[in-house]
Formats: sequence, C-alpha cells, structure tokens
Amino acid sequence: MPYSHHSHSGQFCGHALGSLEEVVLEAIKQRFEVYGLTEHVPRYRLEDLYPEERALSIVDLSNQFMRFLDEAHRLKEVYAPQITLLVGLETEYITNDDLNHLHHLLKDNERRIDYIVGSVHHVSGIPIDFDLVTYEKALANFSGEEGVHIRGNHQMEQFLSAYFDAQHTLIRQFQPEIIGHLDLCRLYNPSLDLKQYPIAWGKLSRNIEEAIHYGALFEINSAALKKEGWTSPYPGKDVIALIQEKNGRFALSDDSHGPRTVGQYYLQVVDYLIQLGIVELWYLDHSSEPNHKGRYISPRRIEGDWRLHAFWTTCREGKRLTDTGTPFQP
Repeated sequence: MPYSHHSHSGQFCGHALGSLEEVVLEAIKQRFEVYGLTEHVPRYRLEDLYPEERALSIVDLSNQFMRFLDEAHRLKEVYAPQITLLVGLETEYITNDDLNHLHHLLKDNERRIDYIVGSVHHVSGIPIDFDLVTYEKALANFSGEEGVHIRGNHQMEQFLSAYFDAQHTLIRQFQPEIIGHLDLCRLYNPSLDLKQYPIAWGKLSRNIEEAIHYGALFEINSAALKKEGWTSPYPGKDVIALIQEKNGRFALSDDSHGPRTVGQYYLQVVDYLIQLGIVELWYLDHSSEPNHKGRYISPRRIEGDWRLHAFWTTCREGKRLTDTGTPFQP
C-alpha cells in the first residue's frame, strides 16, 4: 500500500544511507500517499553509542535529532502538494534514563512530533539487533545463581520475558501509535516458536491487549525480509494470529534506511497478508483533534479492498532486484 510509518535516512542515522529529502523524493516517485519520517531518538550514555556514532558526543546526538525535526517539518511543508508526511520518532529503551529523556523530549516538542513508533532494541542494556555476537551476549547475560548459566529453554524464556517486559513498560508509559517490529527478539532465530515459552508468550499477549486497548496499530515491517533466514515480515505468523485473535489492527512500514529501500519487499508483504487473511489495513493521518496522548494524529482504515489499489500495479511495473528476494543491506 502507499503508506509507511517507519523510516530512516543517512543524514540522521549512521547505519542508513542518503539524505532525508532523497527518501521523501523516492516515496513520491513510488506514489506513496502517506510516509512517516521516524529517526531514532538520541542515546544518552557514551557506552550505548554504536560504532558509527563514536565520533559524536551526547550533545551532538541530541542536536542531530533536533535538526532532523527541523528538516522533516521543512520537507513536510515543501512537498505537501505531493505527499502527506508524518513526523515521528522511533524509541529506544536501554535504561530508565532513556524513558525519562523521552518524556522531556516529547513535552518540549509536543506539536512537532506527530506520533511514536514504539520499539525495543536492547535487552538488559545490550543491543539485540546489531550482530549475532552481540545478540548471543545478550542471551548469555541470563544466568543462574553464582553466574551458572541457565541453559536451553529456561535461558531463552528469561531473555524473551525481559524483552517483552521492556516492551510493556514502553507501551504503558508512552502509548505509541505504532508498535514497531513486535518480535524483533527473534531476529537471529526466526524459526523460534514463541509458544514454547509460556511465560514469555503470556507477556506478549498482555502487551498486545494493552496496545489494542488504547488503539495502537501493529506494524507489518517489510524490512525483516532482508534479514538472513526470514521469509516473512515482522511479526511472524504466530504473533499475527495472536493479534488477529484479539482484534488488533495492522499498518504497513518499510523501515527504510535510505532511498534504495523505500517500499522494499512490499510485493512479498501482499502475499503474506493475503495468506494470513488480513482484510483490513490502517494508516495514520493528521487530525484536528488530539488523541489519547495529546498528539494530533489518528488511525484511519483504508477504504475498500486494499488489494485492488493501483499502487500494487505501479509496484510491479517498477519491480527491483531487491523485491525478488535478493537481500540488500543498506
């Protein structure tokens, strides 16, 4: 569909490519109708910086995010006749300091941030989406008495539970309009059966119920298809089924990291949605009235049969190599 709620640019994200304006121009070229600009919020401890950020100070990162807001709103105005741009952010939750800073960031910019993509990328302060070695370090962080490893299912149960507890804290405190890559916790283990971990599965169910209660949309994130071993977007089929069971609502995101990945893998997403019987899709749009958190944004259902939208014809006509299953890493 011509909607995406989650994106990044090399101008404001060290592991992406291209300028923010190039991302917007590519979205216009592909005939997106609504496109969300959502750079990561800044990190606040030097030990949390990624390698590409090591030359920056904490102040530099905060200033960079403010420049993102300035540029996003400039582009929003310049390209308003051609596309609806939403200006948001993607969360971080490494320690409670991140949540405290996010609270102040939102308060200080309440009319400049349209919405939130609520994402968790760390477990016990360790990034789980950087590389396999770091992911395994996060998993190994769960040990028994006197440092003895909790092996197998017990270790994974605690790891997953910690991830879903962090996600719950984020959802409860900030009520993000978009729930980002819900099952990122199995990035390096895509075949992991979450139902085999009943405590963690219960926490996931709790999170979904809480998000549904205030009206969140669950992101179908096509970027998972560029990850090794993934044959579907985030979230996996088991999580989709759980959301459906509870009458949750879905929205699309490409999680692009530059102009080359705008709309990437959307054709595969079509097949996935049809296979799982998802007949309704939703998107965010500007609203004249504030929502539950005082942000001027609200979800809208795509009218008619989303499968018949002309966007899919355009998408097929402009099909790229990266849409055929050949991974492209930004």
